[in-house]
Amino acid sequence: MSQKTPITVAHGDGIGPAIMDSTLQILEAAGAQLDIEEIEIGKAVYERGVPSGIEDSSWESLRRTKVFLKAPITTPQGGGFKSLNVTVRKSLGLFANVRPCISYHPFIETDHPGMDLVIIRENEEDLYGGIEYRQSQDVMASLKIISRPGCERIVRYAFEYARANGRKKVTCMTKDNIMKMSDGMFHRIFDEIGEEYKDIEQDHMIIDIGAAKVAADPSRFDVIVLPNLYGDIVSDIAAEVTGSVGLGGSSNIGADFGMFDAVHGSAPDIAGMGFANPSGLILGSSMMLVHIGQGAVASKIHNAWLKTIEDGIHTGEIFREDVSSIKVGTEDFTKAVIERLGETPKALDVKEYEDGSGAMTLPPVREKSPEKTERIGVDLNLTWGGSADELAAKVKECVNDNLDLHMISNRGVKVWPNGQPDTFCADNYRLRFLGTDGSTVTTTQVIALMDRINKADMNFTKSVMLHTFDGVEGFSKAQGE
Repeated sequence: MSQKTPITVAHGDGIGPAIMDSTLQILEAAGAQLDIEEIEIGKAVYERGVPSGIEDSSWESLRRTKVFLKAPITTPQGGGFKSLNVTVRKSLGLFANVRPCISYHPFIETDHPGMDLVIIRENEEDLYGGIEYRQSQDVMASLKIISRPGCERIVRYAFEYARANGRKKVTCMTKDNIMKMSDGMFHRIFDEIGEEYKDIEQDHMIIDIGAAKVAADPSRFDVIVLPNLYGDIVSDIAAEVTGSVGLGGSSNIGADFGMFDAVHGSAPDIAGMGFANPSGLILGSSMMLVHIGQGAVASKIHNAWLKTIEDGIHTGEIFREDVSSIKVGTEDFTKAVIERLGETPKALDVKEYEDGSGAMTLPPVREKSPEKTERIGVDLNLTWGGSADELAAKVKECVNDNLDLHMISNRGVKVWPNGQPDTFCADNYRLRFLGTDGSTVTTTQVIALMDRINKADMNFTKSVMLHTFDGVEGFSKAQGE
């Protein structure tokens, strides 16, 4: 008997325990060689007073096994504890989220029978950093972080994935017509790294029309690589277009760790009812088996699942009178997959994974030459209830030390000087100060400016230093500036 691979398992919240029990039954019946360590994470752990939702002993298990099979967990909306999914991804460096989206026509209803694409989603950066501020009574701010190394890793992973899996095309999606610096860097790095993969077709789409095309014509795509938020949205669109988001499996890959789960959430509204579809986690577990080198068992499970779908044994959300033969709950669907272990589908494509192939390795991030950095100004956010002209007049009394008040904006739109009278303003303004005649600005000057503003009884809420990098401005202009 081959040596067992240690893995960590969490049963999760909502429907999580039910679909994890189903998946573990199938893994055992298929002969997966696993040494399972179980941990508890999520809602119950939060309620015990652990603010992260995961205890130190669980982190120790993950560091030992480096493989995590996780059922969905609940993250509250609009408040409460932070997403544990995001915490685990970022803490373990799981930078690549891989979500295959395949149609199973004619056995599951879809308008796109030929759909077969893979979403490669950056998993650590972007707005999912959860860096947010309440800047005033009226204004909330969320900080979008995009880094060069983060872009390079995910873009290269997408091309390497395409090459390793016989894919012919990689599409990048961003909103760099608006976010010219953050999304612009993602697009630029895609083009730069793409030069090393001439054998693979490449293109770029703006995210709004790209998402629409995924919904309307997914056959035009093969592999899609996206920043974090766009990737989350587009992968759910793509999974739903296949027939049900409940069929989507997901892997989260880093240099040293892998986490495997379902695309869907914990669905607490149907927990305990017995009809949850375990398919997403079953397919996620197959991805895990390929990752740890047990490809033959992954093939057995994936093909048994395909045969179950092909035989019309369907849970409620995919059941159709004209195609399905029987509507089943979680338990009977599990039994059906186990009964078909060793069988292969007749109409759907048979899956064949090799033993021992394991995870991909990537070359290190490219070295980058140091750039000359010069501070040329500062942006200060102030809470203010009057007009922009009144604010400018008051602030100008505080400005000296070779600094000029260059511009005032509100919600990204320039409102001084020469703002448009119809622009609606909230109660938090951004003031841009630049060195006189382009002179360098020191930290001492900025601190002195802030001190004078404070003594003038104005409430500043945020400051950001403005720099040039090799002479290129490292900040965006306001709309209308």
